[in-house]
Amino acid sequence: MNVVITGYFNDQSKQRVIQSFPEDWKIQIVEPQQIDEFIGEADVLIPEHIEVNESLLNKAHHLRFVQTGAGFDNVDIEACSNRKIWVSNAAGVNANAVAEHILALILNHYKNISYLDRFMKNREDETKLEYVGGELFGKTIGTIGFGAIGSRVAELAKAFNMKVLAYDTNKNIQSDDVELVDLDTLIKNSDVITINIFLDDSTRNLVDSTFLNNMKNNALLVNTARGPIVCEEDLIKALKDNVIGGACLDVFTEEPLSLDSELRKLGNVVLTPHTAGMPDGTKFHEKRYRFFVQNILRIQRNETPINNLNQV
Repeated sequence: MNVVITGYFNDQSKQRVIQSFPEDWKIQIVEPQQIDEFIGEADVLIPEHIEVNESLLNKAHHLRFVQTGAGFDNVDIEACSNRKIWVSNAAGVNANAVAEHILALILNHYKNISYLDRFMKNREDETKLEYVGGELFGKTIGTIGFGAIGSRVAELAKAFNMKVLAYDTNKNIQSDDVELVDLDTLIKNSDVITINIFLDDSTRNLVDSTFLNNMKNNALLVNTARGPIVCEEDLIKALKDNVIGGACLDVFTEEPLSLDSELRKLGNVVLTPHTAGMPDGTKFHEKRYRFFVQNILRIQRNETPINNLNQV
């Protein structure tokens, strides 16, 4: 089995990833710009930072399976189906890791951890310390999306005695623990809004100037889902003008985030480099790769993969 993985990995990360697969499999980890050199012999593709489109698939002479992480907006599923290539995602596998990351970002914002850490390390005069913070107790958090991640965020938020609002396009979702509301109600009443939905045509630029202007002026926006769900230009303007209280971002319109991005210069933003689902710092999450291996084994046995997004 020839598995090609694209992305940016250091040597330690590559070693851990390769060791998670059976020894007799050929595992090739390549940077996105190198994909054309390797796709021709790949049986399985795990794509990050590339588009799996007609152009790429025309070069994939042996490809049987495309396995993504939680998101699959970079894969042309119809084109894969036409070539009898299975597509599956890993929705829910990283749910707890992402949910914990979301809570960590929220706590960092309200407790000013990043700011206070820099203050102490800069050896500034503690008697002149001034900042605005707060408690989560009694605040309202709204999750846009109430799947595996959104529901886990709700559980964690409840431990802090937060009120939870949830919006989801799936009207069959029911919950006794959160208040299911429409999107406008969630936007206007939440102290914290966390985005936990997939990127598609209906959610691209969902968070625009209108959305941001309807938020509370001290509210926090958290995005660990997909960068293009947020119109970055509108968000930067809103943050500069103090339209909202702040933002915590793990994903961006273009990744890696440009070194010149204005987001890096704003004091009311906390940034992490798309690591919410990989908590150990080496771009490796054991549960995620264990899922990948089991799904590839299903393909070897000519079985339908778990979380399949198409039919072959």
